Amino acid sequence: MSTDRHDDPPDAFHPDTLAVGFGYDPQDASGAVKPPVMLTSTFAYPSAAAAKQAHRDYFDGAAPGRDAAFIYARLDHPNLALLEKRFAALEGAEEAAAFASGMAAISAILLAHLKPGDSVLHTRPLYGGTHGLLHGPIAGIGVTPVAIGDALDAASLAEAAEAASRHGPVALIFVETPANPTNGIADIALIARTAATLAERQGGRRPVVVVDNTFLGSLLQAPLRHGADLAMTSLTKYAGGHSDLIGGAVSGGKAMIGPLRRLRTLLGSHLDPFTSWLALRSLETFPLRNRRANANAAIVADFLRDHPKVAGVSYLGFLEAGTPARAVFDRQCAGAGSTFSFRIRGGEAEAFAMLDRLKVFRMAVSLGGTESLICHSASTTHYSVPPEIRREVGVDDATLRISIGIEHPDDLVADLASALDALP
Repeated sequence: MSTDRHDDPPDAFHPDTLAVGFGYDPQDASGAVKPPVMLTSTFAYPSAAAAKQAHRDYFDGAAPGRDAAFIYARLDHPNLALLEKRFAALEGAEEAAAFASGMAAISAILLAHLKPGDSVLHTRPLYGGTHGLLHGPIAGIGVTPVAIGDALDAASLAEAAEAASRHGPVALIFVETPANPTNGIADIALIARTAATLAERQGGRRPVVVVDNTFLGSLLQAPLRHGADLAMTSLTKYAGGHSDLIGGAVSGGKAMIGPLRRLRTLLGSHLDPFTSWLALRSLETFPLRNRRANANAAIVADFLRDHPKVAGVSYLGFLEAGTPARAVFDRQCAGAGSTFSFRIRGGEAEAFAMLDRLKVFRMAVSLGGTESLICHSASTTHYSVPPEIRREVGVDDATLRISIGIEHPDDLVADLASALDALP
């Protein structure tokens, strides 16, 4: 977008346009069409008074790093500032904070809002790292995690909230929707209403509602519009999209993001200049990649649903009309995404035999890249989750998680067909 339009409000543009140029003025970089990577650890002050003012603005300001001169790259730097501004625009948020990984972002959120004696509600299943953090170190400091049985049902939410309250005030509700790897849906608006009810019972202390939006990302789900206080996503996945960077981001209001930036400064979990630049590069093709992967996923899911060696497919487009999950999906999501699971007929032996025959799909964890990936969740992403919990939430030895990329769909279907058809 032209120089005189780069600071127009985000709602003046479509996401495709925001992703390419929002927030950047070429005249700020000698006319360079693309923002340069600024590989510096520290920034010089024009005077001693300016140095004092920069620190005052950063540490006393409402939104650290946005109204202050740059000081030191652990606090903030130009590539990080631009990435956060553009990502916030795509999220429809006031502010965003980027971290060195998705787990770094989740860690900062939990540390910022939980203290000993609190309880935290969470949906399930959770990504293995999130489950390990909540039920390991966070539980170790005296915070009690309590799972929600059905995040689509008001009675189930109330029951979980009552159980959590017996351990201490509910300080945070962590929602992963769609869930990894089952694609289970949670009703964000209903959970936000539950948080409001808890606030009345807790003397005005309202639980912070956090949504892990990694499976659908900025273009297909907007948690903040449905009542979430913070939306977290792994930049590694769809936003990065090339399986060549690690990062995480949190979006929300200024009052919520400011403390996370302060905590990030103390933890040293910022996103470095080069990775921030890589993420900015990737955002430019995010909408294009997303559309192609989503179209491919619909074709692959249709194929798998009809294959005799497949027992079930968790693709969101297959949610049955008239069900609570379908109603929430239609209201909350703009598409079915391109990551889902399917269950093979058999168990681990059949799953492994099928995986070892694939030639186009790459057997690896992660998702949202240009390449199609597949993994056996129980023995990889959710290996650290206790087996009894895996069984309860539907992550069994027959479950395979699949992330569809941008290859030709005919090749993807042929690869799966060859591997499945070879099974006894």
